[in-house]
Parts: sequence; structure tokens; C-alpha cells
Amino acid sequence: MKAVVQRVTRASVTVGGEQISAIGRGICVLLGISLEDTQKELEHMVRKILNLRVFEDEGGKHWSKSVMDKQYEVLCVSQFTLQCVLKGNKPDFHLAMPAEQAESFYQGFLEQLRKAYRPELIKDGKFGAYMQVHIQNDGPVTIELESPAPGAAASDPKQLSKLEKQQQRKEKTRAKGPSESSKERSAPRKEDRSATSGAEGDVSSEREP
Repeated sequence: MKAVVQRVTRASVTVGGEQISAIGRGICVLLGISLEDTQKELEHMVRKILNLRVFEDEGGKHWSKSVMDKQYEVLCVSQFTLQCVLKGNKPDFHLAMPAEQAESFYQGFLEQLRKAYRPELIKDGKFGAYMQVHIQNDGPVTIELESPAPGAAASDPKQLSKLEKQQQRKEKTRAKGPSESSKERSAPRKEDRSATSGAEGDVSSEREP
């Protein structure tokens, strides 16, 4: 799932010359849903969008407050073109979720946003319609968000925890059995009296030319 989040002073959606939705200060979210997206990716994106710190605090400190902190509005617009792959210069959208599935998925996304925030502050466009989206970007501030690919944490070694790595090493060691060097280290050593006593056959003197 991909999203383009823009901090706005105002934003609206028009369909067929009629304004169907509008917000004042807040964020406008353009959302692209992929074939592989699940409830997990949906919940991840909802958390990120609502907690993204793109506003100032009361003291004027930048990047300190989220849309929820400020109690501002959110305008969401479904945009499958965010899942574009270029074939030469021609956009290809085979990675986007088909419209029949995407519509219910998008409605689920809106529902989660409303549950996590204030329902009356969440507005949206019209799914599948030809829309004109009017955005007055504040800053300008535009942030791109992308949910982790399904299974990415499990397949990427960098994402594995130290404990998991250690467990893997232990399992490999058990499978191979003790090495020759470890056997030698574990075998009892016979005391070399001549080397430690400094009497006949001093080891260090034998190495001298």
C-alpha cells in the first residue's frame, strides 16, 4: 500500500462539476492499494497517517504534532495510479488491486481511520469516479508512505532480531556436530614439564637461529 500525504490549508473533491467533499486545515491522503495488501498493511497505514508529525506545536516547533494532536481534518482519495509500473513511457497498473476488491478494501481503510480518530473529521472522494482534486498544499509539505511488503521482515536478514540470529547459528552448529578443533580444545592436555620448568629443551631458545 502506498500513500502520498500532503499538508494542506484546504482541499476538496469535485465530480461532474459538483463539489462532493471538502476540508480546511489538515492532510490530504492519496491512497494506492496493491494486489498483495492485507488487513495488516491497512492497519499499518492507518497508524502512520494519523501519527505522522507534519505540524508545528504551540511554541512553533516544526514536525512536532500529528493531525490527531491538532484535531485537524483528513481528506482521503483512492488513487490506483500510485501502483504504476512504467513499461518504457507507458504506465502499467497490473500491481494495483482490481476495482471490485479495492472498493471494499478502501471502505475498510476509511472505517479504520474513523474508528481510530473522529469520524466527522474523515472525508473522502468518490471511489472509481473521475474526480478533480483541489489541493492547497501548505509549505509545500508532501510525504510518501509505503507499508512493508508482506513477509519482508521474515525474509530480510537485517530485520531479524539478534536472538533469532543466535538461534539459527546454534541450530547450524548442532546439525554439523563438534568440529575437530573443538574436540582438540575439549580433550585433556598433558602437562609439558620441560617447557614449563625452563630446564632441558627451552622452547623459546630452540626458535633462535
